[in-house]
Amino acid sequence: MGTVNAMNTRSLGSLTVSAVGLGCMGMSEFYGTADEGEAIATIHRALELGCTFLDTADMYGPFTNEELVGRAIAGHRDEVVLATKFGNERRADGSWVGVNGRPDYVRWACDASLARLGIDQIDLYYQHRVDLAVPIEETVGAMAGLVDAGKVRHLGLSEAAPDTIRRAHAVHPITALQTEYSLFTRHVEEEILPTVRQLGIGFVAYSPLGRGMLTGAYRSPSDLPEGDTRAERYPRFAGDNFDQNLALVDNVRQLARRKGCTPGQLALAWVLAQGDDLVPIPGTKQRRWLEENVAGADVVLTSEDLAWIDRHVGTPAGDRYADMGTVDR
Repeated sequence: MGTVNAMNTRSLGSLTVSAVGLGCMGMSEFYGTADEGEAIATIHRALELGCTFLDTADMYGPFTNEELVGRAIAGHRDEVVLATKFGNERRADGSWVGVNGRPDYVRWACDASLARLGIDQIDLYYQHRVDLAVPIEETVGAMAGLVDAGKVRHLGLSEAAPDTIRRAHAVHPITALQTEYSLFTRHVEEEILPTVRQLGIGFVAYSPLGRGMLTGAYRSPSDLPEGDTRAERYPRFAGDNFDQNLALVDNVRQLARRKGCTPGQLALAWVLAQGDDLVPIPGTKQRRWLEENVAGADVVLTSEDLAWIDRHVGTPAGDRYADMGTVDR
């Protein structure tokens, strides 16, 4: 499998990655029925297109997403920058234990992820959620030990607050912060983005398509596929919120028509336009959507376009999670 289209790259601190990554979560859970064959084909297509920054986590599945990604990249390890996460502890039956940042758990979780992925070293290892019961210095200290042991190349945090980021970075350099960021989720612009930029930390934007809502593919919650949990887990997909948010999506669609692109491509282009230190990781489990997403990197937004978006795409209705207690900590 050779690369047919080398995508532009961006830097997350000292780590170079493709300008658009691939979120793999939905290949195994949360977004409807899984199709492993298509999922693996999607990852292979991503590598062909130069979309080589892959994102997974131990909790996705749980555990099965790392195994899937491991099978997909077998024989292609040198082509991939692989990120995974620990800290949202789940049992094999899918039940939730809680957020866990204890040093002994950090070490155990890393070894388990390495085994499932079938690799010797993780390129970017994130704490998935901050454990308020464990000082961040202790968690990051254990993560730094994984770097010293050669099991991890770079460290990251996810959904961490500015003070937490600063304390963590003082223990060991943090390469990237992964937090939700999209046209529908812009809270990071107030304090979080300025903090990571001051510290030289890259930013990875997850759910840059508003969990699919910004693509315009869903006109009502009933359009979600069977087994999809978005309406239960994310208030923006529920009840009256959905209808209010659809009006904002229609504004995105209006500009996308003028730009000759899809609404999803416009949403990705907007994230990419916010700075060269930002990398979106839209998730998909199908090749056709992957190819559309990758092409979003070619959409150029003018200053007039960006100003129009600021005027016409406002704050969506509903929180981004049903339980906001584990984010921005």
